Amino acid sequence: MGCVRIAAVSYLNTIPFVYGIKHADIDLRAELLLDIPAICAENILKGKADVALIPAAEVPKIENAEIVTDYCIASDGVVRTVTLLSNVPVRQVRRIWLDSHSRTSVQLVRILAAEYWKIAPEWKAIEDFAAIDIASETDGYLLIGDKVFDYEDKFRYNTDLAAAWKSYTSLPFVFAVWVAKNKVDREVINRLNTVLAFGVAHKEDAVKESRYAGKFQDSLKYLTENIKFTFDADKRKALILFLQKIAAVAENASPG
Repeated sequence: MGCVRIAAVSYLNTIPFVYGIKHADIDLRAELLLDIPAICAENILKGKADVALIPAAEVPKIENAEIVTDYCIASDGVVRTVTLLSNVPVRQVRRIWLDSHSRTSVQLVRILAAEYWKIAPEWKAIEDFAAIDIASETDGYLLIGDKVFDYEDKFRYNTDLAAAWKSYTSLPFVFAVWVAKNKVDREVINRLNTVLAFGVAHKEDAVKESRYAGKFQDSLKYLTENIKFTFDADKRKALILFLQKIAAVAENASPG
């Protein structure tokens, strides 16, 4: 095939992947499309990308979706960048405002609320992040990505969702996987695996080249300690469980 269109997320946790795509000594012949997680899913759904790093929750929605690489974005405990921020303990939260940039995180917090924390909060979409500065006492805010660092010090409680999932299931949590919608040449997938491996092996260089270079040590620590990139057996098991829970929630919510 010709130029491969690859959609990826423009967050700190993906910069090793982006670095590998740009710098590995492999002729991938790729056009790189960077955006928020939800848009990455839309790009492959609408045929604007051949391969995409998409939120885990979106996999069942994409017809003929195939997980195509040995890499993912996951955490085996604290992830730091997917959190529920509040001024009261999580079981006292009465309303949760949702960051819509990641549908996977929205599904995760709903599952944890119902099954693990045993709460039934009111759900609201965050339309203006400035409203976080005037949060009500029993409000909670689901925030993802780099913006967590901007707001985490403004709240008394920071509930890490990946850590909560780990406590609940004893499994890691998979936030995003590489998916192809239509059949992509196996040689292209092999090359993509190679460049992703290169990027993961060169995290320091990836940080130095990125907009996060000014916070090099913190960024490298995050990529080393909080993010897990290999899509191994435990993560595959965790993804299956998560998708099963999403399906169960949808079935229970269906009328009749």
